[in-house]
Order: sequence, then structure tokens, then C-alpha cells
Amino acid sequence: MAFKVEVGPPQIAIHQGQTVLVTEQDGQISSPSDKGLYFLDTRIISSWCIYANGEPWELLNGGAVNYYAARIFLTNKPILTAEGTIPPRTLGLTISRSVSGGVHEDLDITNNNVKPVRFQLEISLRCDFADIFEVKSGRIVRRGQITTRWSEARQRLQTAYANRDFHRAVAVSVSRAPCKAVSANGRLSFEVALGPSEAWHACLLYTLEDGGRRWHAPDDCVEQGHDSPHAETMAEWLNAVAKIQTSNEEFYRLFHRALEDMAALRLPIKGTDQVVFLPAAGLPWFVAPFGRDSLIVSLQNILIHPEFARGALEVLGALQATEDDPYRDAEPGKILHEMRYGELAHFKLIPHTPYYGTADATPLYLITLHAAWRATGNKTLLEHYLPTAERCLVWIDKYGDRDGDGFQEYQTRSPAGYENMGWKDSSDAVMYPDGSLVKGPKALCELQGYVYHAWICMAEVFDALGKAGRANELRAKAAALFARFNEAFWDEELGFYAYALDGEKRKVLTIASNAGHCLTSGIVPRERAKKVVDRLMARDMWTGWGIRTLSTENPAFNPYNYQTGSVWPHDNALIAMGFKCYGFHAEAARVAHDVSFAASHFALNRLPELYTAPERSGSNFPVQYLGANVPQAWAAGSVFMLTQALLGFVPDAPRNKLYVDPSLPAWLPDLTVRDLRVGEQKLDIRFWREGGDTAFDVTKGDPNLVERREIAQSAPHLRTAYDFAKAPLAPAEDDGKSERGERTADRLPSRA
Repeated sequence: MAFKVEVGPPQIAIHQGQTVLVTEQDGQISSPSDKGLYFLDTRIISSWCIYANGEPWELLNGGAVNYYAARIFLTNKPILTAEGTIPPRTLGLTISRSVSGGVHEDLDITNNNVKPVRFQLEISLRCDFADIFEVKSGRIVRRGQITTRWSEARQRLQTAYANRDFHRAVAVSVSRAPCKAVSANGRLSFEVALGPSEAWHACLLYTLEDGGRRWHAPDDCVEQGHDSPHAETMAEWLNAVAKIQTSNEEFYRLFHRALEDMAALRLPIKGTDQVVFLPAAGLPWFVAPFGRDSLIVSLQNILIHPEFARGALEVLGALQATEDDPYRDAEPGKILHEMRYGELAHFKLIPHTPYYGTADATPLYLITLHAAWRATGNKTLLEHYLPTAERCLVWIDKYGDRDGDGFQEYQTRSPAGYENMGWKDSSDAVMYPDGSLVKGPKALCELQGYVYHAWICMAEVFDALGKAGRANELRAKAAALFARFNEAFWDEELGFYAYALDGEKRKVLTIASNAGHCLTSGIVPRERAKKVVDRLMARDMWTGWGIRTLSTENPAFNPYNYQTGSVWPHDNALIAMGFKCYGFHAEAARVAHDVSFAASHFALNRLPELYTAPERSGSNFPVQYLGANVPQAWAAGSVFMLTQALLGFVPDAPRNKLYVDPSLPAWLPDLTVRDLRVGEQKLDIRFWREGGDTAFDVTKGDPNLVERREIAQSAPHLRTAYDFAKAPLAPAEDDGKSERGERTADRLPSRA
């Protein structure tokens, strides 16, 4: 067996809700750095170091034991004391931490000397109360005043920050210590005296404050963490969701890790609970409500827990824009991009209160509503969110199409707004073929696909609500957009769709991954699908670890940059789903293999937000992007969408049906999905390869519920696309590409 390289960030990150602790591997927070204890978008603690008589400790090992707790094992270097030198590696120091609102920290020391020891244990901590945006940018401005108070009687150190009416504070309380602590010279100190084989223990409880509200630390020591309420809610989540069994151990680990990461990213928002929630986008930078991210994650989770989407629909619907506010890029009916709670947002120095600078969240809201209804069969869901959906539809027509040409464009109106408002939202993400940046209004190709998809979905919703006139109106608009898009965006010479139309309606003929999303939306005529698939799988786009965001042939290509050549798991999952939608089963399986194989190289089989990927060979491996969020919600959710692409799941709970179109590759010869919910029904389905085909058997639940049907016939937006294009539904007998792709996929090494 070949040696497996595992890569990941050299840090420990634990969190719960909107409290995040990121440290070095030895449990310390060095300064200057971007690590620290973050709370509601403010870095509370910016430096934390521990010493024995001024000497640093030496790391043995450490890591997160689950998403909210960590343990670090340290030992001593030589320590000079009045009684003599304490020999190296004769003391053991264990730091254990648990996050639940506040932070509980245990310090345990054992003396493995044959002689007694006495020394000062010193903890140096500093607080900078920097806004998370400024930490990330590396430009921190101090606007308020920091004060510190020590109460010897209460053994409590409080550090507070105030800038007019903005307040944050942390109170560190000593508990269960055998001696009193002393605060002096910027350090908390304990006199530790131990005989041979004796142990010493103390707790530090970090209570976090936001104005008059307090988040208290857990009382119990981390050793009792198995009794944590977070462990109970994790167990409840894992019991509720769909799970898999397979002989491919790597894929099983990836899927199970994704389930745990999804639960770990719960945000404590009113109206949600442990199994229906709004996920944080990712750690450590995006622990906040996001529009696009939460909606895509909801679509990814339709397979494993169909009611998951209710959290996003509820929270994002409640925050739907009601007024025209250029500073926040808000217009009536628009779904938010991002909401923040730090000092910059408080004083409106950034527009994230919330900020609405996203062009795709609004149509994605409609797609998510439809998907949740199809998976649950809950008609009251449609009735409850219909007013929000109607406002989304108005926004698409009135504001999404800025110049009235029938396409969706975006351009910020805010001096603090984003240049780009698609999922590739970095300022350098949209470029011409010569690498120069596209400025001004942009009509991205995938935005047109999202709106087309949303209109078709809402037409089916209106049919279900007995509003045939509205349904027909939306289908007519979708048909017109289908024709208009394929006329304006397709380039016959390139054999590919334009990345975008610029402000002068010129085609931006850059080869990028975005066109793959158009396949997922169904806006591509069948006769063009193969060209799109082949172009995305060409060597300048396909790495063997996934599809790049940008072609290597573009002068702006940089695999180490955020969105100009890196590989994003969620992007690949959407593309794989698009391949599946047009019958390219082998190519979808190849992308699924790429991403799952890449995941096997990351610590804990956990997919990061994005990674750098040289072309795959036997001597290289994917490398995590510096600053990537780990865990990250739509990276974790990509695993579920890749599984959906392999099995061709299309739920139709209103008609009491689950359609499947399975095509397992050789590297995944068997897969059982357990506790799969369709409406009120729960199913176990076993899939396995028989020669070049995939068979299935319903082992629990009503077998009449499950029907094999090509995905293009069972998904409404795909059926309609074929009608618009006047193309047959049956897969074309062209050049046998899929068959050759199947044989190629069969040669990919199994990781079972």
C-alpha cells in the first residue's frame, strides 16, 4: 500500500455557535497572527501563552477531539528553580478546552520526577477586540478603549472594550485550583508545588459579554464532555439523517465526516433547532448567516435531511430586503448575502447589516423552496413562504435585470460593495481571455441558468397551488430566456458558453467552470451538452483532483489564488450533478472520484473550502489553500450532492415517488443508503454493480415508492428544457463517449 500524505492547516480550531477558538497546534495563540478567540465577529483574545518560570513548554501532540473540544499534551524543557533544575520531560501539562457559549479550560500537571518540584505556572493573555474583517485584512484600527480589572477575592480577571455604545468583554475566572492565582505583569500566575507522582488541576472559565448579555462557560471539566448537550444533539442529528454503508472505506469516512461537519456548523438562531438550522458558512471567517451558501447547502442536504432547508427559508425570508438602500446593495425582495455582528457592522463602516451584494441568492431561494417541497410533500411549506417567493420573483424582473434586456446583471451601488456578486465573488474572479479584469455590469452565464431553473420550479409550485395562469406565465418567460440565452451566450467557434456578457453586451469568452452550473439548471440544449462536458474535462480544466475554476490557458490562471485556478468541492459537485442531468454518468462519477480521492489526503477526510491541485500523478497530492475555511458547509455538503449525482435521486413526495437513475462506477461497487426520507416515508435502498449496470433493492420501506427513471425525465426543469429545445429525451447514440468514460472510470484505483 502506498504511503498516504495527509495535509491540513497547522492549527486547532474548535467552535460552537458564533464562538470560535483557533490556536497553534500547541494550544497557544501567537501574536501577531490571525488566530484567537472569536465571538460575534470580534477577536476577544489575540494572544495566549503558557510558561513555567518563564520557560515555554514543549509540544508532544494535540488536536480537536470533536468540533467543540480540544486536548493538547505538552512537556517541560529544563526549568531553573531555587531548589535546582527540573529535568526536561519530567512534567506533563495537558490543556483541555470546551466551547459552549463561553470556554472552559482545564490545566492538568503531573510530576513524573522522583523529587518534589516547585515553580510558577504563568499564563499570558492579551485582548485586542479587533473586528474579524480587520484581522483577516491585517489592518487593525483601535477605535475604543480597553480596560482590565482583577478581583483577587473573586479570582476573576475582566477585560472590556468600549467604543461608544459598542461593548465586548471577557471575564476569566479561576476555579477548582488548589491555590489562589495572582495577576501581575500581564500574567495570571499559580505557585505549583508537587511531590513525586502528584497531580495539579485548575479550571479557567471564560465568560463572554456582548453589551448586557453574557455567554457563560460550561461548568463541567472537559473530561465529562461525553455528557455535553452538544454530544446529545449530534447524536440526535446523526439518528435523523440519511446514512450510507459501502465497501469503499474512504468514501464512507468522507460521508460520515460531512454529516458531523454539517451538524457542527449549526448557528443558534431563533426558529431553528439541532436538525433544522441555518449553517454557518465555514470556520473561522464565515461564522455568520449567508444567503447563497445556506441555500446551496440546503440543496445539497435535500438527500440526507429534506427538512433541513426550512432553517434557511425561514431565516433568510425574515431578512429579505424591504427597501432600496444603495449602501447595502439592497432592493425590495432581494435575499441577503451576509450578515455581521462586529464593531464595523455596528457603526455601519461596512454594509453587512445585512449586506445584499449577491445576484444569485434570490433565484436560489426559489429553487430551494421547490426542492424542499418536492422532498417533503409539505404543501403548507409553499403557502407559508409564497409571499417571500412572490417578492423574489418581482426582484428578478425589476432589479435583477438592470437594463431590461432579459438577462440578469449585477453591479454594486455601494462604495463598500463587492465588484463581483456571483459565487466567485473575489474582485479578480471575472476576467477576459487575455486575463484583464471585467469591470462594471456583468451578466454571468450561471445567473441566467439559476433564474431559468427558478421560473420552471415556481411554475410547478403555482400548478400545485391551483394557479395555472401564473404557472403558464413563468413557463413562457423561461422558454424565452432559454432561447435568448442560447443565442447570446453560445460561441460556436469556441464550442462553449461565454463566462459572461460585459457591460457593452460583448461575450467574455473565458473558459471557466461556471458553464457547468448551466448544465445543472437545464438551460443547455441537449445537442450542446457534450461539448460543454468535453471542454470542462479537457486537460486545462480537469486536474484529476477535480475541475479547476479557470483554465490553465488563461494568463490570469493561478492555482494558489482564491478563484482563478483552484479547485472548489461545491463547484465540482454542482458540475457533476449537471453531467448527470444530461446523461453523462461516467463523467459525473469521475468528478465524484476526483473529489473523494482528494479528500482522502486531507486530515480527518475533511474537505476544505478549496484546494490547489497539480495534475494528478503518483507523486503529488492536493494542497489546502492558505486561509481556507475548515470545516466549510458547502464543501461538506458537496459529498451529499456527489452521492445524489451517482444515484440519480429525484424525490417527488407530493406524488409519493422517489425516482432513481443509479450508475455506480467500479471504484464504488456498492452503496446502501439508510434512513432516506421521502415525505413521511423512510427507506433503506441497496445499490450494487452488476457488470456495467447498477441494480438496486429496497430493503426497508415501500418498494412501490421507488421507480427507476432517467433523471432528465423526472426533474421538471430538465423535462421542460428538452421541450424548449425540441430534442428527444433518450440519450443520443453519438460516439460512445459515455461508454469510453465508463471504461476510464473503471481503471481509476479503488480506495476501499
